[in-house]
This record gives sequence, C-alpha cells and structure tokens, in this order.
Amino acid sequence: MSRFQSVCVYCGSGFGDRPEYREAAFGIGVLLAQRGIRVVYGGAQVGLMGTVADGALSVGGKVVGVIPRVLVEREIQHPGVTDLRVVESMHIRKQMMVDLSDAFIALPGGFGTMDELFETLTWLQLGVHSKPLGLLNVSGFYDGLVAFVRQMTGTGFVRPQHAASLLVESDPVRLLERMEAFEPPALGKWIEAMAAEVR
Repeated sequence: MSRFQSVCVYCGSGFGDRPEYREAAFGIGVLLAQRGIRVVYGGAQVGLMGTVADGALSVGGKVVGVIPRVLVEREIQHPGVTDLRVVESMHIRKQMMVDLSDAFIALPGGFGTMDELFETLTWLQLGVHSKPLGLLNVSGFYDGLVAFVRQMTGTGFVRPQHAASLLVESDPVRLLERMEAFEPPALGKWIEAMAAEVR
C-alpha cells in the first residue's frame, strides 16, 4: 500500500521529439493508477499532459485536472478526467496542485514544467511543504539539469542536502520507491547555519 494518496505530475503540453517521452507519460499514469494513487496534473488534453491522464484513465484510475479558465476557453481541457478544477490564474493552479498532492514527479517538458518543478523544489527547501519530488529522467532528458544542479551546489548556491532532495531516476518504479522512503532535510539546522553565516 502506497503512502501516497495523490501524486502530481508535471510535464509538457507538447510531445517532444522522441516517442519515449509519450511512452513514459502514459506509463506513469498507468503505474500510479494501478497502485491506487490519484493523479493530479494540469488538466489539459494536449501533449504529455493529456497522455498522463489517458494512461491513468485507461486502467480506471482517478485523475484531477487543475486548469486556468483562460485555457478552458481555448477548449484544451481534458474531457475525461474524473475531477476538473477550473481556477482563475496560473498561480492558483500551482498552489492547488501542491495542496492536492502528497508527492510530485516531473517528466520532460518546457518552461512551464521547469517553473512548476523549481517552485515546488524551492518550497521544499524553505519548509513550505515536506513532500518528495522526483525527476523521471526519460532517455537522459534531465542529464543537463542534473549537471547544472551539481554546478550550483559546487559553487555554493545550493546546499548538498537540498540538492539531494531532488530525486532522479530513469526507472519509474525505482523513483516511486525512493519517493516513498524520502525524508526531508532538517529545516532548523539549515536556518541556524544561514544565521551563523551573517553573524
């Protein structure tokens, strides 16, 4: 039995240039649904977003879509999700997705996916939430980002314990296992260290 009731999936509104991205998106939807985990995502029927929802729905899973009204008006919301939440802004969308979820998985995507990923990771660093966040590194998509996180850590802008909070795997089952076992870094010690630096 999973410790997660709901997992939020961040991913692209396009398909990208490799069939592996679409296969991974459909597969993660199926995997979560088969484990009795509700999928929370951005509510659209396009790209990898719609594919994640299709995967979960194909095996009878529950899917919550959270979509800004401006995108509903463009008629790209997924018609088959079990629960569609229409909100007034992108900011409200991101907050609601975090509030509805016990954990987060980022698949390949563009600027929007990076925005969601890094805001959620920053909130974890600051102790706004203590929920695990994983990267599903499909066909090496996130290799460059992982290297950049190492660079930020090596140059002193990211603390090692916070870099380690971003869980990276190419296998979705292994990623879920690591997310299940995740323990957030101790916020108090980090704040004490920051205070010591400015004294």
